[in-house]
Amino acid sequence: MDQWPHAPIHILREPGAYIVTSGTYLKSHHLRTAPRLGLVQTSLFEVAQEYGWGLQAWAVLSNHYHFVATSPEQPESLAKMISKLHSVTATELNRMDGTPGRRVWYQYFDSHITYQRSYLARLKYVHQHGVHHRLVGDAENYPWCSASWFARKAKPSFCRTVAGFKIDRVNVMDPFEPIAPQPERESGVKPPHSESISTAS
Repeated sequence: MDQWPHAPIHILREPGAYIVTSGTYLKSHHLRTAPRLGLVQTSLFEVAQEYGWGLQAWAVLSNHYHFVATSPEQPESLAKMISKLHSVTATELNRMDGTPGRRVWYQYFDSHITYQRSYLARLKYVHQHGVHHRLVGDAENYPWCSASWFARKAKPSFCRTVAGFKIDRVNVMDPFEPIAPQPERESGVKPPHSESISTAS
């Protein structure tokens, strides 16, 4: 799976929406190349599908990620979902680097979003995360975030609503300084070979 197939929603529903942030251990740039960023993004899609979480925004950078998602009936499944995401990706990243057992991920942070305006502002924050960290000038040109998906799938009126929110004061855990994707260097270990809203406004 290389694309999130579902459509964004714009109404908060029970049991709730959450924003989740996690970073690499010691903020190391383990996701410094396109294949590594793609590995985490694809793995996020897969575990979200498996555990019934509805991704609404996501961004994967060289040393951290954020996502906004709506929970299933039992939101405590988030812990198992993140544990599986980190286990699967850490195992593969360590295989790629020839470093079995290395600690890759640090803890994650989640926040329940209870207000509509907070939800919309955090959608924009995550969609625009590549721009926020000055990796791209246009978020839709950053392949490891949800900006281009959102622009394609959401109604134009909803896109305009989200775009209109200011995010300079959004309180999101983000003590990271990511780097732009680098060329993949040979490590001696070969990496593996590695839709639905269209209503008019």
